[in-house]
Amino acid sequence: MILFGTVPKTEHFEQVINAGDIRWSLPKVVYHLEDLRVDMSYPNYYISRLASKFVKVCLQGIGGDELFGGYPWRYYRVFDLISQQDFFKQYYGFWQRLVPDKDKKDIFVSGVFNQIDLNEPREIFDRIFKFNPLLKYDRPEDHIQNSLYFEVKTFLNGLLIMGDKLSMANGLEERFPFLDNDLVNFTQKIPVKHKLGNLTNKIERINENETKNKKTLSYEKYDDGKNVLRQAMKELIPKTIINRQKQGFSAPDESWYLGENAKYVKELLLRNNTASSNYINPDYIKKIIDEHINNHINHRLLIWSFLSFEWWCKIFLNSRKIE
Repeated sequence: MILFGTVPKTEHFEQVINAGDIRWSLPKVVYHLEDLRVDMSYPNYYISRLASKFVKVCLQGIGGDELFGGYPWRYYRVFDLISQQDFFKQYYGFWQRLVPDKDKKDIFVSGVFNQIDLNEPREIFDRIFKFNPLLKYDRPEDHIQNSLYFEVKTFLNGLLIMGDKLSMANGLEERFPFLDNDLVNFTQKIPVKHKLGNLTNKIERINENETKNKKTLSYEKYDDGKNVLRQAMKELIPKTIINRQKQGFSAPDESWYLGENAKYVKELLLRNNTASSNYINPDYIKKIIDEHINNHINHRLLIWSFLSFEWWCKIFLNSRKIE
């Protein structure tokens, strides 16, 4: 970011977030979001808090990845599928990987599980695609295009809600140049081959639950997204920035849950009579934490979800005050 600042000659600031900061920020993030989010969103809270000290309106880059294909390792999961039925099955499984249907009986206490409509997530998933009768399922490129469509309709909305709430919590208004109506309409007409580079080579599947460095696991192997955007900017931005590897906006929670934050996770989730124990099976939470800490499976997103839900129950069901 500092390197990019030399191009338009803007002033940039840095803020270091440490593992222990989650104790202070998590209750505030949950309070301001109000509803539950899978994204580990406290970095967004900190960046909004920092920016609000200097400006009251800022530009946000949300939409660039969703419109121009910035998550190549996701789309390639369905690249070699040939039928609409296979596409739905594989892609639904990918987006339900955090809480697969088969695990729900173990996750929720019986009184809650008996009230869950297990078919509802899949019905919503199917409805999103059926809403657009123009979608095709004939070629691998169609599957990738449909993946992009799904993310714009779902994942992008979640990012916008999160960004708006956490920025406004700090008195900051966000605006989104990539989401200009005309630009969005134009990007939907751009062929996939101009957004992504690797459309013909054999695709290696990625297991995102492996306990490996995220950058090594995903970004280095599939750093070919947003090609048309990179090409459009190559006369304005230095090569070192245009060709740099993708850097996600997330904290190293996988390792933090193994080290500095392991004690906090256990204190909040494994004590007796937690606020969420009326809904989530404590034995299942313990199993997930044990698997993560023992380096068997990377459960960072699920642990974050349990932490968020525990604080959500404390704040909105038990009227817990936050400082």
